[in-house]
Amino acid sequence: MNQSELYLMMTVTGRDRMPDFIKLYQDKGLHTHTLSLGHGTATQRYMRLLALNETEKMVCLTILTGRKWLEVKRAMSVRLRIEAPGVGIAYVVPLSSIGGKRELMFLTEGQGFEKGAETVLKGTEQELLIVISNQGYSEMVMDAARAVGARGGTVIHARGTGQDKAERFLGISLASEKDLILIVVPIEKKIETMQQIIHDAGPESKAGAIVFSLPVTDTAGMTLRPQSEELEEEPEEEQKEAQKEDTQ
Repeated sequence: MNQSELYLMMTVTGRDRMPDFIKLYQDKGLHTHTLSLGHGTATQRYMRLLALNETEKMVCLTILTGRKWLEVKRAMSVRLRIEAPGVGIAYVVPLSSIGGKRELMFLTEGQGFEKGAETVLKGTEQELLIVISNQGYSEMVMDAARAVGARGGTVIHARGTGQDKAERFLGISLASEKDLILIVVPIEKKIETMQQIIHDAGPESKAGAIVFSLPVTDTAGMTLRPQSEELEEEPEEEQKEAQKEDTQ
């Protein structure tokens, strides 16, 4: 792990335990998080083996440096005994980029992060854009993304913390209720799409959106060709019918 790079930390734990995790993160200087409800899928037998008493979960997204992750990871072991069954899990995924200098400062305050070259994993063709906007403005975000070729996204309702810092960094007041929008785009369209979202639905708009990206190593079920190419190709059955008419 590169201690100077940025990562997205994902924490999954029961609703009753999440305040303990948030308190630990705040004590370590991490104040901006996005929270959403989840539901565990483990079988009852497996849950009993792990001493898990509930399937309803909370998911917390936090941006932090590799150095801060190592510090938080040690604290989770000591203070929360995270290795014990039923406490929760936390893991990190490398970030590629964050859209906007002010937004970067907002999300990494107090971590001593200095922006360097963007991280791109070798061989990746797609990027996952994660957009956090005020609730009810996901269509504004998607309109911006579609304007530069994006096809669709997935919206998850969430709640933000650390909104008191937003006015200092971004000059606005953000609502705590959030929409989390997930959009997969070709890597060559990533920067354009992020810029369009910031321009049309960024912090100065009602959407108040912040966007960052993660590398996608592979995909399935996604058509990556331009839509115009798809429309030019006829279905196989239509091609056969056309050939019959030509021979008659």
